[in-house]
Amino acid sequence: MEILMAWRNVWRNPRRTILTIIAIAFACLLLVFMLSLQAGMYEVMIDAVVKTRTGHLQVLVDGYNDDHKIRKIVADPTALGRLLEKNDHVTGYTFRTNGFALLSSEHRTYGGLITGIDPVREPKVSTIADTIRKGAFLTPVDTNAAIVGKLLAKNLKIDVGDELVVLGSAMDGSIAASVLTIKGIFSSGMDDYDRSGIQIPLAHFQEIFSMGNAVHEAVVMCDSLWSVGDVQKAILKGLPSNGGKNNLVSLSWDELTPGLIQSIQMDLGSGIIFYCILLVMVAFSIMNTFLMAVFERTHEFGILMAIGANPGRLTKMLLYESGFLTLCGIFLGIGTGCLLTLWAQHAGIPMGDAEGMLRQYGIPSLLRPKLSLVTAVAGPIVVFIITMLTAIYPAVKVHRLKPVEAMRAV
Repeated sequence: MEILMAWRNVWRNPRRTILTIIAIAFACLLLVFMLSLQAGMYEVMIDAVVKTRTGHLQVLVDGYNDDHKIRKIVADPTALGRLLEKNDHVTGYTFRTNGFALLSSEHRTYGGLITGIDPVREPKVSTIADTIRKGAFLTPVDTNAAIVGKLLAKNLKIDVGDELVVLGSAMDGSIAASVLTIKGIFSSGMDDYDRSGIQIPLAHFQEIFSMGNAVHEAVVMCDSLWSVGDVQKAILKGLPSNGGKNNLVSLSWDELTPGLIQSIQMDLGSGIIFYCILLVMVAFSIMNTFLMAVFERTHEFGILMAIGANPGRLTKMLLYESGFLTLCGIFLGIGTGCLLTLWAQHAGIPMGDAEGMLRQYGIPSLLRPKLSLVTAVAGPIVVFIITMLTAIYPAVKVHRLKPVEAMRAV
């Protein structure tokens, strides 16, 4: 009985009801769309870092991630490789070496980060091979070939087929020098790496930097982000000794890129502030609606209580009205929010002048929201809780009404 009366009471003032439903629906639409947009942006940022540089996990010498000294090596990568191959969640791994050197073309000289890669294993853990814009990726038969970042090639004024002189310090203190032939130019989408990155075959790096068979890091890809923790624990339990060198450690992608995590946390924090402001506005809208309903129907409530209606029953009816009103707005908001998000997910959102800044984090010029069950219902659930809480105050006022005083109200 209370449910039917509550539904009829909701539509006693259609204009006010419709405006309140629209306000709730608009809040839910914004929450669904913005949460999906943030989820999509974070996924792109993480994928850009994971698939370009860090992988899901890395095994390296303790302290190497903070200080890239060439002598901090993994002495026996073969034993480490056997450990990684035993884990079913590992979909691919590769070994890398890194060194800083001067890069000289006929026109200019720049400092750069040289990375030695395995041309066969690298495409299984990195997307660099797919980002070659000119020329070709490295092959197992290449020796002194190299691929360079697009911005580095522009600064050095070099092209495919040109020669590049490398001059650095080898692991044994000698001079590391080589003449490389540019085989390809890549554009990873991350300006910092495209401005300084150069990749050469792992064997050639080990030769010119006097590293023997040692490497600096093992980069691991897992079947999903959710399995990274389990794989990391398994690796830590079975890590081989490092030949008397510093101990080996296993770091996950978030430990390797604390700056990325901080950027996500800052963006999420500012988003939460916006969402809180939005929820407060919706809460006051609902409270205003029901306070007006209570004031307009005070005389009616007095008569109902005078003829025997229980105050608790009237309170329950008012809460039912709040629930109906809120649910109508939430369902409308979820529906329109999902439609808008799906359209944006398909078409993409151009970022205009912000494209250059976003490229630093590997974010493309078109942002695509990522609609999921969590992003679709998390915001509306909070809206429902907030609106029901704000409806308690008007309901309590009804519960405290005295029949005689209420019937005198006009």
